[in-house]
Amino acid sequence: MHLPDIELHQARSLDEAANLLGRFAPDARALAGGTDLLVDLKAGRVKVRHVVSLTRLRELRGLRDDGSHFQIGALTTPNDLATSPIVCERFPAVLDAVRDLAAPQIRNMATVGGNLTSGIPSADLPPILISLSASVVLRSREGQRDVPLDSFFLGPRKTAIQPGEILTAIRLPYPAGRFGAAYARFALRRANACAVTGVAASLELNRDDSVAAAKIVLAAVAPTPLVVARAAASLIGHWVNESSADAAARAAMEAASPISDIRGSAEFRREIVGVLTRRALALARHRSEGTSA
Repeated sequence: MHLPDIELHQARSLDEAANLLGRFAPDARALAGGTDLLVDLKAGRVKVRHVVSLTRLRELRGLRDDGSHFQIGALTTPNDLATSPIVCERFPAVLDAVRDLAAPQIRNMATVGGNLTSGIPSADLPPILISLSASVVLRSREGQRDVPLDSFFLGPRKTAIQPGEILTAIRLPYPAGRFGAAYARFALRRANACAVTGVAASLELNRDDSVAAAKIVLAAVAPTPLVVARAAASLIGHWVNESSADAAARAAMEAASPISDIRGSAEFRREIVGVLTRRALALARHRSEGTSA
């Protein structure tokens, strides 16, 4: 495989990047870490003549606290998340997703924004971020808009990003009360392998330890990250125990619509969904006893 003929534009500001993408849309893509885009260009999955590099835009890097939300810059790497004290203390569930994401070299190059905009069904970050009620900030020449992450993914490698738009940040609300979340995944190797399936779970508990709110989100078993409303609803008003976790796991298994491929059969993936749902719920329940998500 080799890169096709493209024209590379190095943006020096966010406004310039938005103008370039708008000027050449829809025949342009933004380049961040390049760990997905360059492979897709070589494989012919993406065919554009213009690539706009965002790598010099410092405003898209780093982690910020705006008071009510924790903001992740689109060019933040998985290893940046893994070494952030705020992530470790307040959002440990995010670490569940980045700890075994690809190889260390990839975690130093890949970006959180790229992991989302690629729209790959087996990506690990989307499910846990959806369970944490994340939203994304999209910027274009026309202005800026916020999109809830649970409505961002439209299909395999298809997202709500319009031609000329740039994903600039991911926003996470700080959890209130007794809240906990977790992500559990299964892959054929511990790292550097796509998830065969993954399950994210989040819980908010009442004072009597019953569930006040919940989310269950599946990876790699549908064309997009799959929010299983019925599994979450089965937990409301109940304590998280073996019986309620089994009911949620059954609902998640029934909602999953995996394919059979080299990594496992559809039947195998459904069984793993049940196992991972129980594991994620157990860890989320444990974390809800403290103050971290």
